Amino acid sequence: MGGRVLLRQAPDGYRAGLDAALLAAACDAKDGARVLEAGCGAGGALLAAAIRRPGASFTGLERGEDAVALARMNVAANGLDARVTILRADVAQPFKALDLPAFDAVMANPPFFDDPAALRAPAAAKRDAWMADGGLSVWTGFLLKAVREGGTLTLIHRADRLADILALLAPKASSFQVRPVHPHADAPAKRVLVRAIKTGKAPLQLLPALVLHPRDGAKHTDEAEAILRGEADLAWR
Repeated sequence: MGGRVLLRQAPDGYRAGLDAALLAAACDAKDGARVLEAGCGAGGALLAAAIRRPGASFTGLERGEDAVALARMNVAANGLDARVTILRADVAQPFKALDLPAFDAVMANPPFFDDPAALRAPAAAKRDAWMADGGLSVWTGFLLKAVREGGTLTLIHRADRLADILALLAPKASSFQVRPVHPHADAPAKRVLVRAIKTGKAPLQLLPALVLHPRDGAKHTDEAEAILRGEADLAWR
């Protein structure tokens, strides 16, 4: 975000990176909207989204005690106490346990794995960020309960889980928009950004891909660089 976000992170454990930045850029909340991020960690995506959308209010949900403490420190350090709240809670619990009205928009970067046998066991400090207890269905189920009818859900995840994401959201959400994210123009997508509307009716749209890196020259493509610096949004059109 070109230096506009101050983010303290734990020296060990998961570190926010490209996925958090892209999720924040994909948040298109309007003025007055209430936005929830499930699994906000230290606040990488949440704070960037809040700075991008100064007319909206944000709530971050995180179950890790240390991450919650860091996120609250980061909210204060960025002067966002009036618009950003951090709650300690778990997506495995029912949304109604939070005693909050449904949100206008929800977003998440769910853990990429739900089968411990699928990868070498991550370090204990990184486990919550990598392993989805109860599977991806727990996350999508929580998000569907947390958003109001007509509200938006935005996720970033592995490209090879796209079919699962659509299937899990489809009973209650539609109007899907999918933007593939490719490391290089000639390489398969590694990530997908998915946006849906609860009780939406529009047909699915496969949007132009975002390419992150050129094969020669700069670290990022011009489009990716502008998004990462906060000079452009990741538009849903």
